[in-house]
Amino acid sequence: MTPSDDSRTHGSGFGYLWLGQGASLVGNATSSFLIPVLAVVHLQAGPLWMGLLTAAAWLPWVVVGLVAGALVDGHPPRAVIVVANLVAAAALLTVPLAGWAGHLTLGHLLVVALTTGTASLFSRAAGIKIVPLVVPPERLERANARLLGTESLTQVAGPGIGGLLVTVVSAATGLLVDVAGFLVSVACMRGVRPRQAARSATAAPVRLRTQIAEGITVVRSDRYLAPFVLIGSVSNFGLTGLTTLLVIYLVNVLEIDASYTGLVMMLGSIGGVLGALVAVPLAHRLGTGRASTGLLLLSGPAALLITLPTSSRHVWITVTGLVLVGATVVSGNVIRGAWRQRYIPARLIGRVVTTSQVVIYGAMPLAGVTAGLLAHEVGTRPTMLAMAGVHALACVAIVLTPIGRLAELPPPMREPGTPGTDARPPTFVAGR
Repeated sequence: MTPSDDSRTHGSGFGYLWLGQGASLVGNATSSFLIPVLAVVHLQAGPLWMGLLTAAAWLPWVVVGLVAGALVDGHPPRAVIVVANLVAAAALLTVPLAGWAGHLTLGHLLVVALTTGTASLFSRAAGIKIVPLVVPPERLERANARLLGTESLTQVAGPGIGGLLVTVVSAATGLLVDVAGFLVSVACMRGVRPRQAARSATAAPVRLRTQIAEGITVVRSDRYLAPFVLIGSVSNFGLTGLTTLLVIYLVNVLEIDASYTGLVMMLGSIGGVLGALVAVPLAHRLGTGRASTGLLLLSGPAALLITLPTSSRHVWITVTGLVLVGATVVSGNVIRGAWRQRYIPARLIGRVVTTSQVVIYGAMPLAGVTAGLLAHEVGTRPTMLAMAGVHALACVAIVLTPIGRLAELPPPMREPGTPGTDARPPTFVAGR
C-alpha cells in the first residue's frame, strides 16, 4: 500500500507517518544492537558500563520529561518530530566519525546515549499526540497495531542487520544506517497533514508550571491511569535490568559469537510482530479489558524463561522467552495505547502521556545502574533472574486493581465543567 492509498483508509498522511517511523525504527533497532556490541566487544565494557549506558538513554525522562510533555502540547507535533530526528541523527553521526579517527571512548557513547534519549523523549511524546490527529477514533487500534507491528518488525530485522554490519564493516560504521533512517523519517514527515486539535475560543495562555501540574493531577487521581503507570514502572524496571545484561549474557555466559548474538535477538523479536498481528482480533474477541489483563498475566512467567539456559545448547529457551515476552508486551501496548488516545482529552494528551512515561521510563535509568552493580557483585545470570522476577510480580499485580476486573477498558474521561461533572478543578473522572 502506498502512502497516498493508506491516507484514504486511515487519515491524512498516516502512510507517510507510518513509513517515516519505520525508517527511523530500522536504524534504532540496528543501533540498539550495535552500541552494546561496540561497548562490550571493542571497548571492553563490563556490567557497570552497560548499566550506565542504559541509564543514560532513559535519564532524560526523569530530568526533562514533565517539561517535554507540556512543551509538546504547545507546539505542532510534526515540527517536534522533525527537530528531534535531526538532533538524533547528528549525535549518532559522531560515533563513526570518532571511530574512524581512533578516538571513540565509552564516555563518548554515554553522551550520545543522553542526546539520543532526549530526542527520543520529544519524538515519542509528539508521536503519541499526532496519531489521533491523522487517524479517525474508530481506526486507532488498527493504526497503533501497524505502528507497533512495524516497530516489532524492525526489532526483528535490526539485530540481524547489525550482526551483518559487524561482520562486513564495523559496529561504529554500521551506525550510519541509523543516521540514514532518521533523515528518511524527516523527509517523510513533509507528507503528514495532521488536523488541528480543538481549542477553546476563550482559553487564555497557561503557564508552563500550571500545565505540568495539570498533567500530574490527571495521572495521580485517575483510578485507571494510575495503576497502569505503577505497574508499567515496576515492570519496566525488571525488563530493563534484564535486557541491559542480555548481550553480556549471550556473549560471555552462553559464549555465543557476536554475529550469532544478532541472530538470537532477531529471532526473539519475532514475538513483537506476532503480538501486533493478534492485538486487534484479541481485543475484539475477549474485550479490551480482559485482553489487556490476560496479556500481562502471561508476560510475567515468560520473562523467567530468558535466563534459564547455562550453555549455548539451550539458547532456544532464551529465544522462546523473548518471543513470548515480545508478543504479550506489544499486543498489550497496542490495546492500551489506542485506549489512552481515546480516553485522554486531546488538549491534555501530551502532558498526561509524558507524565505517565516519566514514571514508567524513569525506572529505567535506575534499573540499568542497579543491574550493572548487582551483576558486578553476584553475577550476570542471577541478576537477570531477579529482574525477570520483578517483572513477573508487577504483571500479576493487575488482578489487585480496578482494571483487572473490567471486560472493556473505560470510555473517554470527562473534563471538569462538562455536563454530568462538578466544576471544581482540576478533578477528572472516568465514566459515561
